[in-house]
Amino acid sequence: MDDFGNTLKTLRIQHKLTQAQLAQKLGVTKSVISAYETGIRMPSYDILIAISRIFKVTTDYLLGVEQKQSIDLSGLTADEINALTNLIKAMKHR
Repeated sequence: MDDFGNTLKTLRIQHKLTQAQLAQKLGVTKSVISAYETGIRMPSYDILIAISRIFKVTTDYLLGVEQKQSIDLSGLTADEINALTNLIKAMKHR
């Protein structure tokens, strides 16, 4: 499941976490995170769920079943949400 490894690495980098930091949050070693990202190893169900909670995505997204990614808009004003929505629409129409 190369897709899982690439997705995990992308999410980790987007959230500005090192492999060591993510490993600490999950209670595993840095080498385990490296193995996930390179596709050598897949996480257990418990770890998969923990990863989904850390990055606020579904397990389907992590496994490549679901291609949508959500953005947490909590704490933003209506104007800020509207501005982000317009920016996303503009980017999709390029």
